[in-house]
Amino acid sequence: MNLIILIGAGAVGKMTVGQELMKITDYRLFHNHMMIEPVIEIFGKYEGAVVNKLRDDIFDAFINTKYTGMIFTYMWAFDLQSDWDYVNYLTKKFEASGGMVYYVELVADRAVRVERNKTENRLKNKASKRDIVLSHDRMIREETKYRLVSLDGELNFKNYIKIDNTNLEPQEVAAMIKKHFNLPDASSTELMARMKLEEVREDEIPQMYEMQIESFMPLYEKYHDEGSPAIESIDRVRARAARPNRKYYFIVKDGARVGAINIGHNDPDEKKVAFISPLFILPKYQNKGMGYVAIQKAFELLPEVTTWKLETILQEPANCHLYEKCGFVRIGEDKVINENMTLIDYELKK
Repeated sequence: MNLIILIGAGAVGKMTVGQELMKITDYRLFHNHMMIEPVIEIFGKYEGAVVNKLRDDIFDAFINTKYTGMIFTYMWAFDLQSDWDYVNYLTKKFEASGGMVYYVELVADRAVRVERNKTENRLKNKASKRDIVLSHDRMIREETKYRLVSLDGELNFKNYIKIDNTNLEPQEVAAMIKKHFNLPDASSTELMARMKLEEVREDEIPQMYEMQIESFMPLYEKYHDEGSPAIESIDRVRARAARPNRKYYFIVKDGARVGAINIGHNDPDEKKVAFISPLFILPKYQNKGMGYVAIQKAFELLPEVTTWKLETILQEPANCHLYEKCGFVRIGEDKVINENMTLIDYELKK
């Protein structure tokens, strides 16, 4: 598990840059005040030992996830040995997991930081900063009492960059960090964690049937395919659901049903070959990566399967791209349904 430590004085923009960096990478943001604010709310004041314990629990649990890494924000007082020790502690923790640690120091003029101290995003996420007068005076006190900017050559980490973001937008800074360290693009890791497949019960088939009609109707209106799932009867759907070697599953994201998938074996005696038919995502949830994740979840449900098969419409490039992204390749002969529509077969061998 990798770690990016965003370092800098108060209101330099660590959290905001972290938010933008999270959007374009497979890293999750854990900004410092995610633990500080609840502790202040509960205890009525800052309790460092409690904050550190909660942080540690988050670090330890997150290291075991499938994300590439974490972004952590930290105001480092370079004249305090305890802060050096804490950064060293974090470095060893994440390196012990086999990860890399990247250090990003942000610096900005005080006048700019004074204005950033009052931004809507900062006040929304940090309740303790909402008393602007008190927050301003605390920020000035921190930077006069402690040295919050490193000296030239003081940080000799291999993976270190110092950025003056006085006149840079957060998106620009995030892009600079991503490029400098060659960080991976955002992936489906988060969706994989937030989505699951739930077997459709018999009494839930009518709901799934209505979802199927809504999902496939735009394709039917486009191609007028008499074999379209948009116009098949509910009896046919019930018959497919009743087959012991095939199952329907709702595709669920954050507790909401966003589509469905039917998977299983056409031949009950052949457990190494499985089919996906149909797979659909409700129109309002399409083009958000959910179809890809649903297929990965199907693979997890049937790990014994070595060959997966499906068919799709040649004239729908987005569908073809999805299946090819999952590892499927075209096989067999094209099946011309009408002058506007051709069905093609895909296969994936594991």
